[in-house]
Order: sequence, then C-alpha cells, then structure tokens
Amino acid sequence: MSLQRITRLPAARLLGSVCQQQLLLPSASPVSVSRRAVIQSPYRRPGQPKDDPPPWQKIKFDFSKGVEGIKKHFGLLKNEFFGRWVGPEGKPIVEHILEQNQVIWEFRGPESLERWTVSSDREVGGQSEAYLKLGRNSNTCFLYGTLCSTPPRDGETRYSGYCTMRSKQPLASFDRKKHFDWSSFNTLHLRVRGDGRPWMINIATETFFSHQKDDIYSYFLYTRGGPYWQDVKIPFSKFFLAHRGRIQDDQHPLWLDKINTIGFTLGDKADGPFQLEIDFIGVCKDYAHTEEFAYEVYKRNPEV
Repeated sequence: MSLQRITRLPAARLLGSVCQQQLLLPSASPVSVSRRAVIQSPYRRPGQPKDDPPPWQKIKFDFSKGVEGIKKHFGLLKNEFFGRWVGPEGKPIVEHILEQNQVIWEFRGPESLERWTVSSDREVGGQSEAYLKLGRNSNTCFLYGTLCSTPPRDGETRYSGYCTMRSKQPLASFDRKKHFDWSSFNTLHLRVRGDGRPWMINIATETFFSHQKDDIYSYFLYTRGGPYWQDVKIPFSKFFLAHRGRIQDDQHPLWLDKINTIGFTLGDKADGPFQLEIDFIGVCKDYAHTEEFAYEVYKRNPEV
C-alpha cells in the first residue's frame, strides 16, 4: 500500500500543477489563416469611421420619380418579352448563329460615356488622377490623367499608384442584372491608340458565391504609342484568374456565358501623364484559334 501511495503522489501533484498553470495562463485563441472562403468586407481607409446607416435611411421617397421608374421598367419588360419572340437579344436565330463579329461598346456621343466609371487611388488617399472624355469628332473615348505611386501617409498603406476605367453593370427591367453572352465567340477585339504604356484588361463574370465577388480574369494590353491606331485581338483562352490582385493557383477558363463588366487598369509604377484612346470594344470568332486554355488546370477527378 505504501508503494502505491508513493507512485500515485507525484502523478497527482503533476496533474494539479498543470491545472493550476492552465488557470493562470491567459486563453490563447487558435491561429487563423486568411482564406478566400471567408467573407471579406470592402476596403476602408485607416482611421476612417465605419459607415453603416440603417436600411430605412437609404430609401428616398419621391412620388414623381416613382412614376417615372414604373414607366421605365415596364417599358424594358415589354421589350424583353417581345424580343424573346424574335430571337436571342432581339435578333433572328439564324443571324445570331452565323454572327462572327459583334461590337459591344462604341463611343459615338456623350451618352456612351455614362456606361463607364473612372476611379483611381485618390479614393483611398493616393494622388493619381484619371478623367474620361470624348475624343475628336465625338467618335472615340479618351482616357487621360496622371499616375503617382507615392503612398498616402496613413501609417498602413505601403503601395499606391493606379488608375482604372470600368464599364457599368448592365441592368434589365426592375434593376435585374443583365449579362453578356459571348459563348459564340473566342476572341476579344479592340481598336486602341496609347502612349506606349502597358495596361491590364480585366473581365468580371457572374459568380455563384459571395467570396468570389472580387474574382476577375486579366490579360495584358501593350500599346505601341505614336499617332497610329492598333487593332488588338486577344483570345479568351489567354485570360488568367486573379483575386484582389493575386493570381490564383487553381485556374480555369473564362466563363463566357455570363459576362458582367470589362475594365482597363494602369499601374506600371511610371509616374507621369498617360492617355489611352479607344475606338470600339467587340468580340469575334477566330476559326484559326483552337486553344481551349493556355494555363495548367488541376484535375478534378485524378485517376487512382
């Protein structure tokens, strides 16, 4: 009996000391690794208070605007309903199947600029500026401004210097999202005139999950500079997937049946003025291009 008491005594003391140390030590939360699956909040400048007003404050009651909105949306609904009887997008089915070229965006007046939005790092404290106007004879779009890569002095931002131009999300009746269907085409066609700077073309598609809302498909646009126009054709198979500026390991081809927006971003760290003139943006069918995807794709169901 004495031997058993001697052997049990150190174990009991050890267990008691371990429990006492657990009570004295502060509780440490497990280390969490940021993933794309976590819902991410929109960017807010350091020190800026959180703006989260109640939902009822965002509603603006105006009887006259309400009547105009009803007329507008019911008119759009009527066009959608009768357009479906003609064919896809209001075109005959034969014309839709045999179509090899289609102009999506062209700039032929001030109303065409309302379909685009321009932004820069000035919105987050930077010093870059970007402006959009019509070119000569009101037949082109002229994007110009000044790029500055000096970061804001907020103690947190380390990099800065970008300007971007992006198309607005097209809307159907009652503010429903309207998508572009480019599944019949395989190449993006642009006619541009730049100043020799490299740009990034970004295409955003409809996503199924909330954590994919910042996914974009990107590729490079190299302008030659000078007074001459250049016709640029970029196959959709060359676009790669990125999330908030980071290229993803798991790549997959661009989903062409639900295209939302297209954009142009400049961020080459070369401070100074820039300009980019665009005649039109369209899509085409290149039968000589047979590549499905230019990058390595992981096997979904690997063979055992």
